[in-house]
Amino acid sequence: MLLPFRYTYKMTKQEFRHSVFSFSERIYPMVARMLGQSNASDAIQDIMLKLWEKRDKIKGHPNVKGLIFLTARNYCIDELRKKAKNASDSQERLKVLKASKASKDIEWSELNSIVNEIIQSLPKPQQDVFQMRDLDGFQTDEIAELLGIKREHVRVLLSRARKHIGVELEKTYNYERGVY
Repeated sequence: MLLPFRYTYKMTKQEFRHSVFSFSERIYPMVARMLGQSNASDAIQDIMLKLWEKRDKIKGHPNVKGLIFLTARNYCIDELRKKAKNASDSQERLKVLKASKASKDIEWSELNSIVNEIIQSLPKPQQDVFQMRDLDGFQTDEIAELLGIKREHVRVLLSRARKHIGVELEKTYNYERGVY
């Protein structure tokens, strides 16, 4: 029995540039945070190449933004695994606060490591939403679409994450001052 011939439409360069490549600037902060600034540009090129190879599947995908975001995230995770770095090394790449060049570098690095530890203690959904909103600069609607959750749920997760971070920072600093 012969199956009917099915023609698959290939995405053109212009369509790819418009619907996929235009998101490369949006995924750059996440890639830079996960892999480091020096590796981010090369990683973006590799991610776009992978997406180009999957262009036939992208054409009919219902959530192109989500597919691009997940492809980038999975690529970064794969790269981190390839380098066989332990979890603490990969988390050092997360820069929450910019350190000043003055004598406060030590204080900033301590605060940065404390905040990193607190972020890592968050439940995974809160951690993802916090990083996407406050570190990568995604809007609430974009996060909801990328993660496939309701906008209200994104707000709840973000609020809980920020509250937890604030409470834990307060505990840490009150303890260091001898108040707690």
